[in-house]
Amino acid sequence: MTPRIVLAPMEGLVDAPMRDILTRIGGVDWCVSEFIRVTEGLLNLATIERIVPECRHGWKTRAGVSLRPQLLGSDAYWLGRNAALLAEMGAPAIDLNFGCPAKTVNRHRGGASLLREPDLLHSIVAAVRAATPASVPVTAKMRLGYSDTSQTLECARALADAGAAEIAVHARTKVDGYKPPAHWEWLARIRDAVSVPVIANGEVWTVEDYLRIREVSGCSDVMIGRGLIERPDLALQIQQHLQGQSSRPLDWSELQPWLLDFYRQTRERVVDRHAPGRMKQWLALLAKAYPEARELFDQLRRETDADAVAAALGQPAYSEVA
Repeated sequence: MTPRIVLAPMEGLVDAPMRDILTRIGGVDWCVSEFIRVTEGLLNLATIERIVPECRHGWKTRAGVSLRPQLLGSDAYWLGRNAALLAEMGAPAIDLNFGCPAKTVNRHRGGASLLREPDLLHSIVAAVRAATPASVPVTAKMRLGYSDTSQTLECARALADAGAAEIAVHARTKVDGYKPPAHWEWLARIRDAVSVPVIANGEVWTVEDYLRIREVSGCSDVMIGRGLIERPDLALQIQQHLQGQSSRPLDWSELQPWLLDFYRQTRERVVDRHAPGRMKQWLALLAKAYPEARELFDQLRRETDADAVAAALGQPAYSEVA
């Protein structure tokens, strides 16, 4: 099977404009949405379309890359009902979030906090699997545990035994957060413990990291999050490497049109007072690979006017292009 590269779900970072930009640059085989929180009751269409506008376009990004919606919660019944709703809307798969490390999510019994309850993991996946057509895969994303790895294999088995078709594993615990290193050796242990494919995730920043995580984990497929935000053409570089083609990173001048497009899309989705912060967030991450991004970030650090940010990016004022 051809190795696949997956764009990771990251709340507040990998939103629809970012998915559009990264999948058009290339190399991504499919992506997973930011989580859609489920409590009690059915989601309304406006909420779904706000988080996953791709649902209006065949659950694909503009580049034609498939998008899987992700649900987060702890109520097995309502997760099942909402998974069925998304399946009826044509979702190609349903992903379940058992990995989010955010404090607010974990305080409300969501994300990685559920890794302390393997039986509940099983109940949730089983309920979602039973509620959705057999043709719609149910997948899951987990971490190695909440504070340690004492229940890692038990959690992975619970997901697989309940019907998860694939399990993406971020090779750190919730308490680890995003602190290096990622413990790639655990991915191989999880692969040995379950009969379903495991997708490797964590600390992939370069083509060399990608090759190494596959070697250590034995996983064919790799999910990349922050590495793709910092180096937007990383998936394309990996794809070209696998095809035996030479490649070079995008230089700053080649990246600038993508920044302009991202900011334009962001301003279409959020009120102007929030758009500068979203742009500065990406520039701060790009700064690790692009010195020019650091210079631009420093220039805009205290800027709150959306048109001023647009001008610094070389973009006309919004009123001139609306």
